[in-house]
Amino acid sequence: MITDEARRIIREFPLGIVATITADGRPAASPKGTFLVLDDTTIAYGDIRSPGTRRNLQKLPMAEVVFVDTFRRKGVRLSGTTEVVDSEAARFKTLITQWKATWGDLANRITALVLIHVDTVKPLTTPPYDDGATEAEMIAMYRDKYAKMFPGS
Repeated sequence: MITDEARRIIREFPLGIVATITADGRPAASPKGTFLVLDDTTIAYGDIRSPGTRRNLQKLPMAEVVFVDTFRRKGVRLSGTTEVVDSEAARFKTLITQWKATWGDLANRITALVLIHVDTVKPLTTPPYDDGATEAEMIAMYRDKYAKMFPGS
């Protein structure tokens, strides 16, 4: 079951790093920035230009995705089986409306939707939490760090 915390992270930081396995058994990781949570057990992204990932999923329809809240330094790892819904499918026409509502014109570039039927959800945290750091402290530290990296933003 996709937790409320996982939903929040995916909604606020929808850039997920998708891990798949190549035909020759090598790991492959690729960022995908159009993730949505579809229901309690399914996440999905709109495939815009991911021929390698699609090829890997045709061979082995399994993936793991990592999302990170860069301010709280917490994240979630989800894994499961995949299903590719091509743009010609009737189901695509129904599902794509969710991407259009979220990403507007970018959704017009999506050629397929890749659904991940999640069977594992694992939370991720950074070691400072082990030492007693609070979320408020982590947010303040990274807000300050990013402000110095991008002054005037």
